[in-house]
Amino acid sequence: MSKKSLLWIVAAVVLVASYFGYQYWQQMQSALPKGIASGNGRIEAKLVDITAKEALRVQEIRADEGDLVNPGQVLVLLDTSTLQAQLQEAKLNVAATQEKVAVVRAAIIKTQSEINLANIEVRRSSALVAERAGSQRELDVRRTAVQTTTAGLQEDEAQLRTIEQQVKVAEAQVSTIQTRIDDATLKSPVRGRVLYRLVEVGEVLGPGGKALTLVNLNDVYMEIFLPSEQAAKVKIGAEARIVLDVLPNRPVAGYVSFVSPEAQFTPKQVETRSEREKLMFRVKIRVPEQTVESYIDVVKTGVRGVGYVKIDQATAWPASLENAVSPVKNGG
Repeated sequence: MSKKSLLWIVAAVVLVASYFGYQYWQQMQSALPKGIASGNGRIEAKLVDITAKEALRVQEIRADEGDLVNPGQVLVLLDTSTLQAQLQEAKLNVAATQEKVAVVRAAIIKTQSEINLANIEVRRSSALVAERAGSQRELDVRRTAVQTTTAGLQEDEAQLRTIEQQVKVAEAQVSTIQTRIDDATLKSPVRGRVLYRLVEVGEVLGPGGKALTLVNLNDVYMEIFLPSEQAAKVKIGAEARIVLDVLPNRPVAGYVSFVSPEAQFTPKQVETRSEREKLMFRVKIRVPEQTVESYIDVVKTGVRGVGYVKIDQATAWPASLENAVSPVKNGG
């Protein structure tokens, strides 16, 4: 064998040894301590539907797919012209009923004055009868007038109570119609991103009809599945990490927000069939809202990765998971 051939063989052996040595080193680097468990998952977020309460025509849409929206932001305006007409009619009804109240109150004041005058006349007639200077008949007439006027006052007061109730009913009708008009302005209840635009201007939304679907970026999480012996040791609030396939060197800090009390077969998105056939416990790793807020423009749902949770809080994170992504400080 020539010296040149021997050098090639030695070089090849060194290369092979270096390759397997590097692979072994990577495996040792990625090996997890016993106090940390992991599982495959993907970034998810709650979905929020923007819906109509009653059948109305879409007048304006102020958000499109992919837009970032904030809580209270107006997303869709529905046509309320019919409701506005009903509101105006209801307000006029309130005004007319209040006018009736004023008329009856004036009548009550007048009747009370008549009763006061009739009582004065009764007292005068009684004094004259006692002095034998007046007739009993005139006294009886004045007493009857007091009773009749008092009965009329009671009737007016009953009528006033009835009309006051009518005013309350009319005002409640105004409030109800105004609420329906307010509900026709569809606003975002969360900070999120528009996932689907489901209607166009001019379409009629039925009661409960969906106009938009939002991804709620206030609740971003990954679900992993762990066997019972590991899931039993996971505590709510335990430290966690998420490593995305597209960013393998940027672990994201999170915490355990939920551990299922019941075992289940893992879903189809778990890569290996053997894992899907096992009974596992679902564990939810939530990303803090402050972190999501700091990276709101790059947060995407559906991205796959691996979730890590501490089942022993005393265990230190390995170097690859230690320096996790954290919220950006103001001015930093």
